[in-house]
Amino acid sequence: MFLGNEQARGGVIDWNAANGRAKTLLEHVGLDEDPDVQIKNIGIGKQQLVEIAKALGKDVKLLILDEPTAALNDKDSKHLLGLLKELQGRGITCIMISHKLNEIEAISDSITIIRDGLTIETLDIEADGVNEDRIIRGMVGRDLQHRYPEHTPKIGDMLMEITNWTVAHPDDAERLVVNNASLSVRQGEIVGLAGLMGAGRTEFARSVFGQTYGQKLDGRIALKGKEVHIRTVQQAIDLGLAYVTEDRKSLGLNLLDTIRESITSAGLKKIQQWGVVDDNEEIVAAERYRKAMRIKTPNIEEGVNKLSGGNQQKVVLGNWLFTDPDVLILDEPTRGIDVGAKYEIYELINQMADAGKGVLVISSELPELLGICDRIYTLSAGVITADVPRADADQEILMRYMTQRKAD
Repeated sequence: MFLGNEQARGGVIDWNAANGRAKTLLEHVGLDEDPDVQIKNIGIGKQQLVEIAKALGKDVKLLILDEPTAALNDKDSKHLLGLLKELQGRGITCIMISHKLNEIEAISDSITIIRDGLTIETLDIEADGVNEDRIIRGMVGRDLQHRYPEHTPKIGDMLMEITNWTVAHPDDAERLVVNNASLSVRQGEIVGLAGLMGAGRTEFARSVFGQTYGQKLDGRIALKGKEVHIRTVQQAIDLGLAYVTEDRKSLGLNLLDTIRESITSAGLKKIQQWGVVDDNEEIVAAERYRKAMRIKTPNIEEGVNKLSGGNQQKVVLGNWLFTDPDVLILDEPTRGIDVGAKYEIYELINQMADAGKGVLVISSELPELLGICDRIYTLSAGVITADVPRADADQEILMRYMTQRKAD
């Protein structure tokens, strides 16, 4: 938090002062964490709050926030928006870049819409009578009648069943991050997983997908009715699992790779002979997924770092679809992308389900889960508290289950 802004006296860092200041700033942004915890061991949502606390630790007059609530749930987002209002009252100017239109509408005095690198228009919230539909029209260049595509599920046999899954924190074997959790996903089904920040959603997914998180894992995983023991990522892939990480730039992509390399990296076994990648097969595969995923790029040799967030996410999805999985775990699949790209991602998720795959969607946005999922599990402090059919779910019901330890 104080890198480049060290709390020093006489050229020597005052660690007591640094810890005290850190605790104050973390409390200010609503984060209940020990300042001594390693940053790698907290989720991306908490990391985002640490970044904001770091910025507030400086005497700033202008604060630019790029997708500050993308990794936060509704409760933490509201706290942050309240904090921005407080900063405004102290004379600090805030520029907030976001795709969460309800938050932009609620917090802003004016809105500038940018599309394809060009400023489309600047709107005054009060004078122009701005609402979400008006913002969307400027962003996508047309009216968007429905936020979520219509979908009729065709649910089949059981694909994945997880029973009594328990995971301990990587640095503290006594601290259970996931506690006796059970869930299932069937063929053609889109299942949601909702929870507040710190509930254990991402930790649950990563521990299932090749034990990439935690220690002292316990419980049972069955795929297509057969119990399996998944100890590595490669085993998970070979058994038909795919995992789209919540942090595509750090964990989902190698930003030095081309689109071609990024689309095929998880399934190189399919296009190699004697350990050597067949370049022609790789090109054919990458082109096929570029077209199927509607990735906007001049060619597949373009660097993946040059793509927009939405197109990068399509590359990540294409990469995992190339492995031909039975079950896809999608962690925050639409984080940080615009409403037009979100709609395309939702369509791709529906297509996956229609192809007979099972899809588990983890999201901080409850309207998103309610808009695309057939069932929604809620997770609170590592415990599954409810399994709610979409027909019986609304935001209030989900939030109630997300803040309790046991289902009614």
